Amino acid sequence: MIIKEVNVEDLPELWNEEMERLLGIKPRSYSEGILQDIHWSIGSIGYFPTYTIGTILAAQIRYHMMKEIELYECIRKLDFEPVKEYLREKIHKWGATYPPRELLLRSFGEEVNPEYFVKYIEEKYLKH
Repeated sequence: MIIKEVNVEDLPELWNEEMERLLGIKPRSYSEGILQDIHWSIGSIGYFPTYTIGTILAAQIRYHMMKEIELYECIRKLDFEPVKEYLREKIHKWGATYPPRELLLRSFGEEVNPEYFVKYIEEKYLKH
């Protein structure tokens, strides 16, 4: 569609064919197929990778946060003030001032590091 090899009106059937080919699932309706997610219908085609980037950053921030506050104890007590304050000081007040790479360097002394996400996933799924 982007490089004009597919017409918009052909997308629903193409989507269904590809879902069946790749996943073995044939959608029964557009709402189960191409319209299953609002991102496609509003043109946010490149939006999905931002979820992955956000998850990687969240794992990195969590790691550093846990070095400074008792994160899980705060959660157990439903005391989110230390979490809010930490995020406010390290992230929120600088978010529009510095680009992400520089913000991470200033707040945590490193750039994006996906190893924190890998470690989080291993801890979450391999320990049980």
